[in-house]
Amino acid sequence: MLEKIHDHIVSEMQQNSRTDTVFIVTAVIFNFIVLAINSGIAQNANQGYGRDSDDIVLVVFIIMSLLINTAAVIALNHGRRSREKLLAGLVTMYEDNDVSRYYDSALMKSYGMRYWLIIAILIALAAASIAVPLIIRFS
Repeated sequence: MLEKIHDHIVSEMQQNSRTDTVFIVTAVIFNFIVLAINSGIAQNANQGYGRDSDDIVLVVFIIMSLLINTAAVIALNHGRRSREKLLAGLVTMYEDNDVSRYYDSALMKSYGMRYWLIIAILIALAAASIAVPLIIRFS
């Protein structure tokens, strides 16, 4: 029975990782797309080729960027908490069965730091995808 529980926890962690990857990749790709589109729109508007609707499109993409990146950060925080609980369960299981020396529980802090760094990257990309077009548009 213990082996089945172990396999289930490991399976949940793998699913958690796949889900986190989907959110990360989606947010990163979306940020680059928004950066490209909004920069092009801002450049046209800045050179006098813009239309009245360009600023509206710029604002819509900025709002979408904020929404998508907020959702990604919330999802990653949820994933981090889930991973911490699953790992704590594994560590407890290993301690109860006298095999905890094969798994360094300090890895839990490492996973937490990784999540914060990924979130920081997403926030930086989102900020750039918003700020760069605005700088181009209003300079």
